Amino acid sequence: MARMRSRLTATAAAAALAVLALAGCSVSVGTDTVPTDELEQQVSTVLEQQVGRAPEQIDCPDELDAEVGAETRCTLTDSGESYGVTVTADEVQDDRVQMTVEVDQEPLAEGEEA
Repeated sequence: MARMRSRLTATAAAAALAVLALAGCSVSVGTDTVPTDELEQQVSTVLEQQVGRAPEQIDCPDELDAEVGAETRCTLTDSGESYGVTVTADEVQDDRVQMTVEVDQEPLAEGEEA
């Protein structure tokens, strides 16, 4: 019974992360891109603020260009489920990039990449 409850809790947590439609954050960059490690940290922070806990893993293979409308895709992994995440640069002012984070509504199929 405890194992089933644990699995239901993990599934509920993954669903809560996926339900997040849009959330924003702002990051200071000294270059014309947001590096992948900073991008991963910011996406994790936004999701933690919205859901109450950070996902197990965020993987952003590409940097985000510091220009309005630029986007990149990341992968959120939590409780055995993976979801695509779109990160969009909404505003760039001086050295700050305002980003929107949007989690896909459906999990990725096994082997599928964001």
